[in-house]
Amino acid sequence: MNQLTKHLSLFALCGLIGLSSYAQKEVPKGWHLLDAKDSGYYGISLEKAYEFVKAKKLKSNAVIVAVIDSGVDTLHEDLKPVLWKNPKEIPGNGIDDDKNGYVDDVYGWNFIGGRDGQNVEKDSYEAARVYHKYKAKFEGKDPSSFKGEEAKEYAMWAKAKGDVASNVEDPTMVMMIRRTVNEFKAADSIVRAELKKEEYTCKDLSTYTTTNKQAAAFRDRFVAICKANDTDEISNKMLLDELEGEVAKIDAADIAPKAFRNDVVKDNYNDFNDRFYGNNNVMVSNSAALHGTHVSGIIGAARGNGLGMDGVANNVRIMTVRAVPDGDEHDKDIALAIRYAVDNGAKVINMSFGKGFSPEKKWVDEAVQYAASKGVLLVHAAGNSAQNLDTSWNFPTPVFENGKRAANWITVGASAPFADIKDGGLTASFSNYGKNEVDVFAPGVKIYSTVPGGNTYQNLQGTSMASPVVAGLAAFILEYYPNLSAEQVKYVIEKSSTKPGQKAYDPGTHEEADFGTLSRSGGIINAYEAIKLASTLKGERPKTVTPKTTVKPKKKA
Repeated sequence: MNQLTKHLSLFALCGLIGLSSYAQKEVPKGWHLLDAKDSGYYGISLEKAYEFVKAKKLKSNAVIVAVIDSGVDTLHEDLKPVLWKNPKEIPGNGIDDDKNGYVDDVYGWNFIGGRDGQNVEKDSYEAARVYHKYKAKFEGKDPSSFKGEEAKEYAMWAKAKGDVASNVEDPTMVMMIRRTVNEFKAADSIVRAELKKEEYTCKDLSTYTTTNKQAAAFRDRFVAICKANDTDEISNKMLLDELEGEVAKIDAADIAPKAFRNDVVKDNYNDFNDRFYGNNNVMVSNSAALHGTHVSGIIGAARGNGLGMDGVANNVRIMTVRAVPDGDEHDKDIALAIRYAVDNGAKVINMSFGKGFSPEKKWVDEAVQYAASKGVLLVHAAGNSAQNLDTSWNFPTPVFENGKRAANWITVGASAPFADIKDGGLTASFSNYGKNEVDVFAPGVKIYSTVPGGNTYQNLQGTSMASPVVAGLAAFILEYYPNLSAEQVKYVIEKSSTKPGQKAYDPGTHEEADFGTLSRSGGIINAYEAIKLASTLKGERPKTVTPKTTVKPKKKA
């Protein structure tokens, strides 16, 4: 989930990987909202869209957008005015006033917390969970002896085994990562002592001087990472968490991951009907809420208030559903998070997370179908592995186990600010892509938005940032045309996307490719063109939106 992974891994690998080209060229804050013809940056032409609805004298209707994520800072100055508050719940009285099974769910719900107030922040990776869960059953067995459901389980386990093994196949790299963690901890202890702070950021290091050579070298590498991510808000805790996550992947080859979630949540995970668990703490901590707060601001941070930045949509209510830890989310939590959002009135759900395995996919599929039955649009980040999703997986997906496809789902790749291929081209170097499985691209590089603690803002990048740009646009369309179906909104966003008609880099091969071949629509979203197209539709679903062809099984990655 962590969008800093690319550059934090640089720290772990002792500088063996070069910095992203995006770190070398400045962009204005909020470039993703600009018009390409007017500014030279491939934004979404948002101001022209607002001029259009103003000229037509359209009134907006409030739209609830659910953010299934890591948490949200409910005290942030730019988010407080737009947060959803459960109208049927009396805050803090310890009573389930609306009788929905979730006590005091004022801003939403935390599905990875315990009734005793504990919360999951870090968790394991699904590949490790799958590998160790089925190891005793399948290790050394003849795969031809398994039929039906067991054959499917074996195939999933075998792939997980390969993923886990890949983390230890290079002994030199394993040794380097472990050594870097030890060096980090040693230098960090010196810096903490000299700064007299347990947690510090690059902002703190900007004025930090030391005579200790180890600490000075550490400071310089730390600052380089911040520059690569175009922010001075990366903390020592965030870096250490990332490095320890790499070590956990290595250890998973021999050691079963700890049951972080189950030890805290204490539900019966295997029983989907055991669903009323968790707590109402939707923020938990600044580090936990970083991702979700940034995503929420992109969608709907208060517009025109002179603070920080403007969200895409001007009349939304952000519902916070916490279900994504630092690590891989669990299918049960995601399925229940989708259902909670739908039952409480969300019309758009943003899902900026993903993983390579989905052992309880049936639960998620049923939740997606439930959302479809209620007319709710799901917007999902394509992922940051520079993979072709036509031949690999990033769960959850719109493809059901029976091969059919959800029509209320948009998968979003990340685009970059610059048209010129010498500046990296229009595709973000990390973005997943796919002519069949990625629907559209949206800005996802150096996106400036809200972050927790002290009403602050910073740039982050990833398909996690591109997805809420699309979710915000979907909400904007529904504000002014509330009778459109989820399928129609999907159709509008894809059909109206800008088709640059030029070369870009294929993120997977690093070779030149036509940008139009990297997604199903071949375009980057355009709010102005989208709202114009929406104005021509009536509240009925276009036939072209819901293909009835069964999707063929994918090849293994």
